Amino acid sequence: MPYEVTRTTLPGMTHFPPPAEELRLLDAELRQLDARRAQLLTRRAWLVFALQRTQQPPPVALSPATPPRPETAAPSVQNVLLVLGGVLLTLAAAVFTLVSWGHMGITGRALVLGAVTLAALAGPALLLKRGLRSTAESVAGLGLALTVLDAYALHEAALTGTDGTGYAAAASAVLAVIWSAYGLLPATAALRLPLPSALAAAQFPLLLWALAADAGPYVITAALLVTAGLDVVAALRVTAGSVRITAVVGAYGMGGWGVLAAGWLSLTADGPGAAARAGGLLLLAAGIALGAAWRSPGTRHPLGLAIASGLLTVGAFGGVARSGLPSEWAVPAYLVCGIALLAAVRAGRLPDAIWRGFAWASGVVQALALLWTLPGVTVVLLGPAGWVGRVWSGAPSDARTAVTVEAPWPADSAAAPVVLVAVAAVLVLAIRTERWRARARLGALGLLWATALLLPAVLGIPYVAGMSVLGVMTAATLYVRRTTVPAARLTALVLALVTSVSLALTALASQTATLVVLSVLVALLAAASWRASAAPVTAPAALVYATALASATGAAADWPPAGTALLVLAVPAAAALLAARLGEHPATVPVEIVGAATGLLAVGLAVTDPPLLALVLALCGVIAAGTALRPGRRPVGYAATALFVLASWVRLAAWDVGTPEAYTLPVTVPALLVGALRRRRDPRASSWTAYGPGLAATLLPSLVAAWADPHWTRPLLLGTAALLVTLLGARHHLQAPLVLGGSVLALVTLHELAPYVVQVTGALPRWAPPALAGLLLLALGATYEQRIRDVRRVREVLGRMN
Repeated sequence: MPYEVTRTTLPGMTHFPPPAEELRLLDAELRQLDARRAQLLTRRAWLVFALQRTQQPPPVALSPATPPRPETAAPSVQNVLLVLGGVLLTLAAAVFTLVSWGHMGITGRALVLGAVTLAALAGPALLLKRGLRSTAESVAGLGLALTVLDAYALHEAALTGTDGTGYAAAASAVLAVIWSAYGLLPATAALRLPLPSALAAAQFPLLLWALAADAGPYVITAALLVTAGLDVVAALRVTAGSVRITAVVGAYGMGGWGVLAAGWLSLTADGPGAAARAGGLLLLAAGIALGAAWRSPGTRHPLGLAIASGLLTVGAFGGVARSGLPSEWAVPAYLVCGIALLAAVRAGRLPDAIWRGFAWASGVVQALALLWTLPGVTVVLLGPAGWVGRVWSGAPSDARTAVTVEAPWPADSAAAPVVLVAVAAVLVLAIRTERWRARARLGALGLLWATALLLPAVLGIPYVAGMSVLGVMTAATLYVRRTTVPAARLTALVLALVTSVSLALTALASQTATLVVLSVLVALLAAASWRASAAPVTAPAALVYATALASATGAAADWPPAGTALLVLAVPAAAALLAARLGEHPATVPVEIVGAATGLLAVGLAVTDPPLLALVLALCGVIAAGTALRPGRRPVGYAATALFVLASWVRLAAWDVGTPEAYTLPVTVPALLVGALRRRRDPRASSWTAYGPGLAATLLPSLVAAWADPHWTRPLLLGTAALLVTLLGARHHLQAPLVLGGSVLALVTLHELAPYVVQVTGALPRWAPPALAGLLLLALGATYEQRIRDVRRVREVLGRMN
C-alpha cells in the first residue's frame, strides 16, 4: 500500500468512544472486579478454617507415642557382647590355669584344659554352619587364647627344667603353625582371626632363639631383619587384607628395630671386621626394602622403600670405608658412597619409583654432608665480628686465628672444603633437566663460594693472605654478576656483599689493614656501580664503606670525634652530588638515604664540641639546601632551614648568649620572607599560614622574657615592635599580625602598668574596689547590646581580613 493512502485512511480506522460511554464501561469493569474479589476472600477464609481443623489433634483418640530411635545398631550390640564374652572367658581360663591349677591332679588338669580347648576350637565350625559368623570369631579367639594357656601349662607341668626363652621360641613357632593350619581348614577357612594371629606369633621364634642361644648383637639384629624379610614376603604374596596389614606392621616394626641396631653397630664399629659385619646387616635390610619396592609397584610404599634402601646401602659401604679412615674423613666417605649410588642409578635401568628413590637417597646424603660443614662456614662468616670489640688490637698470626676470636674452631672440619666441592660438582654434572639446571648452577656457585671462604681458615694461611683471598672473592663475585641470568646476578651480588662484610670485619684487627681494605672495597663497589643494574645496591654499599674509611682515617690521625665528623661529612656531600647526577635512576633514593644517615652520624660525632657541632649542622644545611634545589626534592628545604636554625642556636649557646631574641630572630626573619613570597604567589593564602609562625617565634618567647625582666629595655623594644606589627596588620588588613601584635602590646602594657595599679589599689579604701566593680558591671549591663553589636562588627572586620 502506498504511503499516502496509509496516512489518509489510518485516522478513520481508529475508534475512540465518547467520554460518557468510556466512563460507563470503566464503572462496569470495576463492579465486576469487586464481586470477584469478595468471592475469592470468602473462599480463602473457608480454606484457612479447614486447614486449622485438620492440623489440630483429635480430642479423645490420642495417637500412641512414637518409639524412640535406638542409639546403637543391633550388630554393634552383638559385637560388643561377643567380644566382652570372649574376653571374660579368656580371663577365666587364665585364672583357672594360673591360680586354681594346684587343686587338681595332672590327669584332671590335662583333661579339663584339653576338653575346653578342643571345644573352643571345634565350636566355630558348627557356628559357621548355622551362619553365626561373629559368634564363631569370638569362640575362635577364645580357643586361640586357650592354646597359649595350654603351652604355658605344659611347661609348668612337664617341662619345668627347660629354658624359658628357648621354650617360648619353640612354643611361638608351634602355635604359629597350629593357628595357620586351623585357619586353612575347610571348616574354619572363613574365620578372619587365626591367620593374622599366626603371623603375629611368627614374629618371635627367631628373635627368642637368638636370645636363648646367648647370641651376639649381630645375630640378634640378623634375626630381626630376617623376620622382617619374611613379613615382606607374606605381605606381597597373601591377598587377605587382615593378614597383609599384620605383615606390613610386623615388617616395619621388626625391620625398624633391626635397622636401628645395625646402624648403631656400624657407627660404633672399632675395626674393619666389625664394620663389615654391620655393613652386611645394613645391606640385608637394604635388599629387603629394595625387594619390597620392586615387587609392589602399585602400592604407595615403593618410593619410601627405595629411599630407605639407598640410604641403607650408603650406610653399609660408608661405614666400612669410615672404619679405615681418620675421623675427619668419615663424612666424605659417606658422601662418596652417596655420589656413587647416584652414578650407579644413572648407569642402570631401574623402575621409575626405584630410580627416583635412589636419587632422593643420594640427595639426602649430600644434604646431610652439607649440614656437617655448616659449623665451619658459620665460624668463618660470623667469627670476625668479634674484632668489633677489639679494634686494632693487633694482627693475628693466621687466617684461622682471625676468625676464631670468640668461637672455637669446629673439630674435624679439615675435609669440609672437599665436601662442598664434591656436592657442587654433582649439582653441575648430574642435574641436566632444563627446569632444575639453572637452580643447580646457582647452588654450585654458592658452594664454591663457601669453599673459597673456608679454605684460608682450614689451611691456616697467613693473615694477609687470607684477607687477599677474601678481596679476590669479592672482586670475582662482582665480575660474575655481569652474567645475563637475573637469578645468577642477584646471587653473585649477595655473595659479594657478604664477602665484603667478612673482609671488613677481619681487617679490624690491624690499623693498616683496616685502611687498605676499606679503600679497596670503596673502589671495587664504586666501579661495580657503573653498571646500572647493580648501582641500587653497590652505590649505597660504597658510601657505607666510605663512611667507615673516613671514620677510620680520623681515628688513625688521632683526631677527636668532632674533628672526624668534618671528614665524614664528605660522604653526604658526595651522595648529594651523585644523587643529582643520577636523576630518576633507581639508585637515587638508596644513595640519598645513606647520605642522610651519614649526616646524622657526623652530627653524633660532633655533639661533644658545640662550635664544631654548629659548623657540622651548617654544612649539613648547605647539603640539604643544595638537594632542595632539585625538582621533586623541594620538601628537603624545610630540613635545610631547621639545620641552619639549629646551627645558629648551637653557635649562640657556645658563645654563652642568653638573650632569647638572638635565637628567635634568625628564625623569624627567614620565615617572614618566605611568608611574603608565598603571599605574593598566592594572594589567597591565610596570613596565619604566611606570617603566624614567624611572628610567634619571636613575639611569644620575648613576651615571656619581658614578664620576668626587671629592666625597661626589653619591654620597651618588644612593645614598640608589637605596635609596629599591629599597625602593619591594620594597614594591610592582615589578621595574624593584628591579633598577635595587639595581644603582645596589651600584655606588655599591662606588665608595665601593673606596679602603678597595685600602688593605686593600695591607696584606695577597702570599699572602693567593690564599688568600682559594681559600677563597671552596671556600665556593662547598660551598654550590653551596643557592645555585642560592636564585637560582631569587629569580628566581621577581622573575618574579611586575610
